[in-house]
Amino acid sequence: MALMNILPFARFLLNQAIQEGDIAIDATVGNGHDTVYLAQRVGDSGHVFGFDIQREAIAAAAARLAEHGLRERVTLLERSHSELLVALPADVHGRIAGAVFNLGYLPGGDKQIVTQPESTIAAVRQLLSVMRRGGVIVLVVYHGHPEGKRERDALLDYVRSLDQRRVHALKYEFINRQNDPPFLLALEKREEENGQPAGER
Repeated sequence: MALMNILPFARFLLNQAIQEGDIAIDATVGNGHDTVYLAQRVGDSGHVFGFDIQREAIAAAAARLAEHGLRERVTLLERSHSELLVALPADVHGRIAGAVFNLGYLPGGDKQIVTQPESTIAAVRQLLSVMRRGGVIVLVVYHGHPEGKRERDALLDYVRSLDQRRVHALKYEFINRQNDPPFLLALEKREEENGQPAGER
């Protein structure tokens, strides 16, 4: 079997978790490619919530969704993914099947605007509290720039702190490629204990 590159592997993992009728989250809408994929995946009976702090990203994603006839399946929110707990309707809590993050900066956008470890970790923590059992979070980590390295280190520290009884964590990367290739982190929510949300020890 040929080894998958990072982005196809991200889709492979999300395909296992997300089915028609499910709720999914695009935590970093960007240019809308993942948003379209998720909208196709959840079908007419599912729904996607997309977050981005940049108005140009939300506009680009809306246009791309409209081109594919998928606009009605997606709620786009011009706000930080760190606010997802208050932004998501209460009736989707406990029903979220999958979420994706593409970290770093908006391709073709302002490279000074990058995802931050504090908001990314806050978003992951909140997602783990409202995802269903078996839900999967996929994070594609781009660390070829200084802020990306800071985010990488903080994320790895956080993920290592997660209780393995509640969250299974995977790191997928190529180790002999040059120039800081991106890698993938995948988190699968497992059993909750005593009604407590999945999370740190």
